[in-house]
Amino acid sequence: MAEFMGKNGFQWFVGVVEDRQDPKHLGRLRVRCLGYHTEVHGDLPTTDLPWAHVMNPITSATVSGVGQTPLGAVEGTWVVGFFQDGADAQQPIIIGTLPGVPSSLPTKDDSKGFQDRVNANYPKYKETDVNRLAVNEKKTSGVAPFAKEESNPHSTLTLRRADVEKNIGRADFNAVDLQVANADTEQLAGDDGTNFSEPTTDYNTKYPHNHVLETEGGHIREYDDTVGAKRIHERHASGTAYEIQDDGTKVTRVKKDNYDLITGDHYAHIKGNHSTTVDGGVRVFVNADASADSNYTIEVGNNANVNIQVNKGDVNIVASDGNINMKSGQNIQLDAAQGIYMKANLFSANIDSSWLEKVAGNNTKTGDKINLN
Repeated sequence: MAEFMGKNGFQWFVGVVEDRQDPKHLGRLRVRCLGYHTEVHGDLPTTDLPWAHVMNPITSATVSGVGQTPLGAVEGTWVVGFFQDGADAQQPIIIGTLPGVPSSLPTKDDSKGFQDRVNANYPKYKETDVNRLAVNEKKTSGVAPFAKEESNPHSTLTLRRADVEKNIGRADFNAVDLQVANADTEQLAGDDGTNFSEPTTDYNTKYPHNHVLETEGGHIREYDDTVGAKRIHERHASGTAYEIQDDGTKVTRVKKDNYDLITGDHYAHIKGNHSTTVDGGVRVFVNADASADSNYTIEVGNNANVNIQVNKGDVNIVASDGNINMKSGQNIQLDAAQGIYMKANLFSANIDSSWLEKVAGNNTKTGDKINLN
């Protein structure tokens, strides 16, 4: 073989993607190449351009679905590559894309090529093709606070800053009720009921440290290496997202339903406090498979209380086939604004010391036989 690719040099090209609807699903693109193809679409329609294979990085296997799919370029993307068949220029291979600053926007069904004339989607604006989240260009007035504000913020950044949950109420145990419950001991303050708010993003990128991936559907991933503002952020187009901030704080937002399905065990260790506010109801179903040893256990350490407060409603405890056992190392106190009613087949009380009974009104006892010793 006298001549082959590499021996006689590469035949380079630069061009614009005009079609990515590869019928063979190989990730190929139709590219109009500068100097090789005319810009007059009528003389050389997009459908007559050769399909160009896309080169993947060595870190991607690109075989049997393993590795990164060779998809990403859109109509209107500038690319660089070479012709595998040299001067014949019928077997193009794309080795990369070229960002720039578009001087014009595409025109749908225009007579000229070198643009997205079919959809007129890309480019969308006359600015650098590098993502706005990576550029973070600041206002240049130099007058505070404008010197710290973005002159051209990404739309999702504006939405994230506006869509922040604030002043979310926490559980508040009534201190007056605590005073009654702990009449013989030191009164406990309980939860003071202060609110909490969702932390705002600490986005403060400095070019060129933010590595951004954005898909045409609006999904975003950021790996920001800016000193003092390092972040990881991943966002679905719906707004469901998580962000890990510079100090390690993680904020997760789910715009609809959230499901956690765990086949094995689940362990969680919270070294600080845990506050949960639920606008709707809460259901906990334990031992769904009716095994013999799957108990629901709550243990509270020393010097802490278990507080349950219902602002308006009932507290219901039911043991359908079992006992309800209560044991206190000190006192058990019941305080009802109205009546206390008990119904039992047998009522038995063992009192080691005294029985003190004070009745302001009538004291009625009935029974077939009453023994007083």
